[in-house]
Amino acid sequence: MINVIAVIIAIASVLASLAHVGYLALLNNAANKRAGGAPVAQYVRSRWALAGGTTAASLLAWLFTSGGTGMDILAIIVAAGSGAVATKALQSTQARYRNGG
Repeated sequence: MINVIAVIIAIASVLASLAHVGYLALLNNAANKRAGGAPVAQYVRSRWALAGGTTAASLLAWLFTSGGTGMDILAIIVAAGSGAVATKALQSTQARYRNGG
């Protein structure tokens, strides 16, 4: 039963991380097509490390779910942490550019 919970949390974490990566990719694409988009492109470049790190941690947590109960607990902790960081980073980026930057 704990394995199913760990897998669900890990998948949710991966989805949150990929949502952040996707949003940054969209912002970067729009900034590169627009004159004056350099500040946005600079901001996106500064956020890639965080997005990549949370995605890697989420995928690692998903990998941990193939182990025993101890690894499932570790997977839940890692996935919950990386998912929370990715979600907060996505919300922060969205709020920054929803209000005009």
